[in-house]
Amino acid sequence: MQLKLSYTEIESFVESKTNRELPISYGGPHTLHLSYKVPLMSSVGLDINVDRILGTDLILSYSGGAGIEFMVRTALKQFQSQNQPGSEILEILDGSRLLIALGKSENLGPLFDRIDLQDIHFDEQSVMIDFTPKP
Repeated sequence: MQLKLSYTEIESFVESKTNRELPISYGGPHTLHLSYKVPLMSSVGLDINVDRILGTDLILSYSGGAGIEFMVRTALKQFQSQNQPGSEILEILDGSRLLIALGKSENLGPLFDRIDLQDIHFDEQSVMIDFTPKP
């Protein structure tokens, strides 16, 4: 089975929750490109890659140049230290990589009792999440 979310839907959701625009574009079959407008600068870009899925754990890598990667890592560490909602499922790995333990999420955990996550991939306009129901 497949769940398909358009970039527009995701952008609208992010803007409704954060009051900030986060344009998303296709970067490859397992890569998204995110842009973010920074005050006093134009915008910065970051590529997010889906490296692996291990059960309910999602391993992502990000790239955008040394300066951008440093800012992202610093922001993620601050996010964790402030115990923001969602920080309990995030683990910062070495080499600009993250582990997101989806199964530990209070909201998503029960979903993984019913499905097995197979793949997350992208096309020009959408994120596709492939899964199979558990018997």
